[in-house]
Amino acid sequence: MMRVRGTLIGTICAAALALVLAGCGQQQSSAQAKEQRPAPEATVTTLVAQRVEIVSELPGRTAPYRVAEVRPQVTGVVLKRLFTEGGEVRADQQLYEINPASYQAAYDSARASLARAQAALNSSKLLAERYRTLIEARAVSKQQYDDAIASQQQAEADVASAKAAIETAGINLVYTKVLAPISGRVGRSTVTEGALVTSDQTSALATVQQLDPIYVDVTQSTTQLLRLQRELANGQLQSAGAEQATVKLVFDDGTEYSRPGKLLFSEVTVDHGTGSVTMRAVFPNPQRQLLPGMFVHARLVEGVSEQALLVPQQGVSRNQRGEPTALVVGQDNKVEMRVLKIDRAIGDKWLVLDGVKAGDKVVVEGLQKARPGTVVRAVEVNKFSGESPQEQPNPNPRERKLTQRQ
Repeated sequence: MMRVRGTLIGTICAAALALVLAGCGQQQSSAQAKEQRPAPEATVTTLVAQRVEIVSELPGRTAPYRVAEVRPQVTGVVLKRLFTEGGEVRADQQLYEINPASYQAAYDSARASLARAQAALNSSKLLAERYRTLIEARAVSKQQYDDAIASQQQAEADVASAKAAIETAGINLVYTKVLAPISGRVGRSTVTEGALVTSDQTSALATVQQLDPIYVDVTQSTTQLLRLQRELANGQLQSAGAEQATVKLVFDDGTEYSRPGKLLFSEVTVDHGTGSVTMRAVFPNPQRQLLPGMFVHARLVEGVSEQALLVPQQGVSRNQRGEPTALVVGQDNKVEMRVLKIDRAIGDKWLVLDGVKAGDKVVVEGLQKARPGTVVRAVEVNKFSGESPQEQPNPNPRERKLTQRQ
């Protein structure tokens, strides 16, 4: 009996020892597996100080340099239209012809009246000269001589009036040929041949717009205007003359206009409702690429930053206070959060003034896994060279050992 009991106790002890050893092995295996678990991967970009042009972009619309509405100055029937709609015209080029028959007759009548007045003047002059000789011999009375002088003066006034009538009739005759007041591009015609036009009508026959050069009206806040004027005075803005800054133009599709223009600070108006400022820029337009009413963007180079730091916008988020933040991988591969001070957007990046420095690794992908305080495996990305992401060397010996085990 004692032998059986001893055998049973030994068996129980052996089983218990086996269970204890098995539990220790599982804990060791679990700890080892936990130790060998890889750190989450985070794609980073290393910040490099670079030379960047500081550019302001102002929205605006094009406007013609000069606009002239063509209106008739005499009444009559339009006989001809002498231009192509949408084409280029020169100053003083004939656009329309109004029936000149009645105005030609008035001009001829005025010339005839002048000839009659000049004949009467010659007769009055001869009579006055004759009476001047006779009055010295007391052959005529003083009254007769005075009447002769008055007749001469009246005849001279009739000649002057007839000359004025000829000039008026000649002007009206010229006005039957409607001329272009300026050089430029003419729009569509509002009348056709056979239409009756009047000298006091309000509607224009056509409109001529000068497109070379052309204006671009841009809007900006008064604060921005004062800053641009200050930068121009300090030499930060590229000057194009007195109170003028060089400006470039970008179309709505993103393409850049080939010719630079000048921003005129003197021609500004302030909107009392919005506080915005309208500034006018002038651009050469020899090929007529810019048309009135186009929406464009004016770019001004405010200066150059030699040590600028650009952070991709996808790596910047906002905290609960609304402050811009970024996740940065430190030397020990631990993630830390930085609060940034942002100046402006340049392309798909933010120009950062404070919060990061050159050499910092900013997380741009894997933000959900890279939390502040966690250890990550940093992978460098280079979007501009088209190369595949390269893994950065891991300075932590323990992490390097775990990587080798994997």
